[in-house]
Amino acid sequence: MKVRTILGLIGAAAIALGLATSALAEDKVVKIGAVFPMSGGSAAIGTHVKAAFDVVLDIVNNAHPELGNLPLARNAGLAGLGGAKVEIVYADNEGSPAVGQNQTLRLITEEKVVALTGAYQSGITLTSSAVAEKHGIPYVNGESIAANLTERGFKWFFRTTPLASDFAKVFSDFLTDMKAQGAKVDSIALVHDNTEYGTSVANAITSTFKDNGLGVPLDVAYRWNGTDVQSQVLQLKEKKPDVVVMISYTPDAILFAKTMQAQDYKPGILLADDGGYSDPDFIKAAGKISQGVFNRSSFSPGPAGSPTAIIADMYKTKSGVEMDDTVAREMQGLFVLLDAIDRAGSTEPAKIQAALKATDLKADQLVIGYNGVKFDDKGQNILASGRIIQLQDGENYVDVWPKEGAKKAPMLPYKGW
Repeated sequence: MKVRTILGLIGAAAIALGLATSALAEDKVVKIGAVFPMSGGSAAIGTHVKAAFDVVLDIVNNAHPELGNLPLARNAGLAGLGGAKVEIVYADNEGSPAVGQNQTLRLITEEKVVALTGAYQSGITLTSSAVAEKHGIPYVNGESIAANLTERGFKWFFRTTPLASDFAKVFSDFLTDMKAQGAKVDSIALVHDNTEYGTSVANAITSTFKDNGLGVPLDVAYRWNGTDVQSQVLQLKEKKPDVVVMISYTPDAILFAKTMQAQDYKPGILLADDGGYSDPDFIKAAGKISQGVFNRSSFSPGPAGSPTAIIADMYKTKSGVEMDDTVAREMQGLFVLLDAIDRAGSTEPAKIQAALKATDLKADQLVIGYNGVKFDDKGQNILASGRIIQLQDGENYVDVWPKEGAKKAPMLPYKGW
């Protein structure tokens, strides 16, 4: 009788302990730091990224089996940590590298985040990730494309997006193909701001174009977030390049579109390097006067009912705007980070780092059109890829190149307004 009583008490205690452990796991919150511009000239991006991350949290913290092979969608919470929920702690970098640096330090030392993501602008990602590196905190970047970010010998920095040279190759191949179809691409101008993003991307494109026989582009630089670009537009109007490549954040992209219209200037081909040209705020402010602008992208919502289409619908419901390449790439970066934490089964930085290094996601496990996610020794995703889209039919971008997977043919020349 005593033995049965003791066994019963042990069994009850074990059940109670198990329930308590389960409850503790489910109550546990994994805090991720997110450093983005929530104010200043690029504040709209911060707003859109927050809406995208809200969708990610919905998918991760709740069960979404309709999303197929997407990691973390089937279970509610992080299964590797007993169903722990994820929380995002935001920090406003104000569009400043120094502020981004300080805010990253605050997230690490005061908020005690276990990992970080950010920071949209390459120049801020540069300083922000350096703080994470010093403190040994994993940092996953989904958007910044400056080549030097993965050339610093960092051990805690990982980037899922293609880098500037990848997109430069996409541009080169696209223009070579357009030339074969009869378009003039003999003279090219690069219009870029003076930030880390603008200068590094311009250098990458210049090098790639030169190596691929497209010549050395005319360099047209300008001050970021300025109020007047008339001299730059007049320079383009005088030089008459066949192709103008725009490397600009949102406020500058809008300003250039309006100044081009005011000066009645239209190049034969206007090709944008994502940035502001993918921002819904640009579409709203200048889409109707920028018809025919080409843009790089890695995102397509896919057919109705597909996981990517479902996620795009979730984002539109949350934000009120269509899902674009920028937020899709930021979203993918966060998914990769959370998948690594889940596989690590731990919030210890070294274990998360090891899981990130072991990442090997396939194309059908992504929300964006990369060939997969797998990092090299520098932390760069070697399976990232891109396409060309074009603003057609009012305010909608459509896939136009390469031909495989294109929804419409490229529209030439640039129409504008």
